[in-house]
Amino acid sequence: MKAVLSKEVGGPETLVVEELERPTPGKGEVLIDVAACAINFPDSLIIKDMYQMKPPRPFSPGGEISGTIAALGEGVSGWQVGDRVIAGTGAGGLREQVVLSAARLFKIPEGIDLVQASALLMTYGTTIHGLKDRGDIKAGDTVLVLGAAGGVGLSAVELAKAYGARVVAAVSTEEKGEVAKKAGADEVVIYDRAPFDKDQSKALAQQFKDAVGPEGADIVYDIVGGDYSEPALRSIAWEGRFLVIGFPAGIAKMPLNLTLLKSCDIGGVFWGAFTAREPERNAANIAELFQLWQDGKIAPLISETYPLDKAHEAIAKLESRSAIGKLVVTM
Repeated sequence: MKAVLSKEVGGPETLVVEELERPTPGKGEVLIDVAACAINFPDSLIIKDMYQMKPPRPFSPGGEISGTIAALGEGVSGWQVGDRVIAGTGAGGLREQVVLSAARLFKIPEGIDLVQASALLMTYGTTIHGLKDRGDIKAGDTVLVLGAAGGVGLSAVELAKAYGARVVAAVSTEEKGEVAKKAGADEVVIYDRAPFDKDQSKALAQQFKDAVGPEGADIVYDIVGGDYSEPALRSIAWEGRFLVIGFPAGIAKMPLNLTLLKSCDIGGVFWGAFTAREPERNAANIAELFQLWQDGKIAPLISETYPLDKAHEAIAKLESRSAIGKLVVTM
């Protein structure tokens, strides 16, 4: 079995591919033949020891997979060899076979492509939790999505539209703006690259205000952070909800007087912790996502696929913030 391994702290260039023994599932576990592993921002952090989870080395990055059950461990019920599944792994997904607890699996409905399914769980799982559970989204809301052309951003555009919202997509290039429009965005804001001085920050805030309209954004879905967050907060509606998803542009320092002036809330969206604390609610969300997919309301966009020995290139491209949609490593 081939596996991508992190053996030392560093960037994607430090990753190596090695042969490992085939794993054996233990009690309550299953062995999965991995079909695909989607790449996410935590994969670039975990190999640098910059993520909240720090597995002992050597380990494989890769936080979400799709595949087929190859063997069942003792005591596993409700699953069969040959079942097609997706699962969140946290880490360990960039290898040809993975052993996981059966409790972590979700069955892929018929008619959904196995490789495309690998791009659903972390992005859309995060976003349905963010918009529904943390943002209390409702029809007629205006939603401003920062970083709207990446995997999480496109999931936010699609899901917000599915829930009847008006969506303003904020992106860094015209090309990304076109992708966001195809996903359903009603308006697009093209922003410059940070860092911003005071005048540039004020100008971006005005861009956001003009796009969301005079009443402001009911929900700001912030995947980017850094110098982009404060201008977005300045465009929020009265009693709006500012959702913190991630910060590849850096951790923002927010002027809290704005929350008083707008009577708005800033809320964190930590999907990983939510899945551990409330697995039944998460399972209901995933079931809803599959139904939305079958109804034609969402469809994960995979822009590029890579073979296992090129996984480092996929992670490097994600780090460059040039990726559109999801990047997926196929086995």
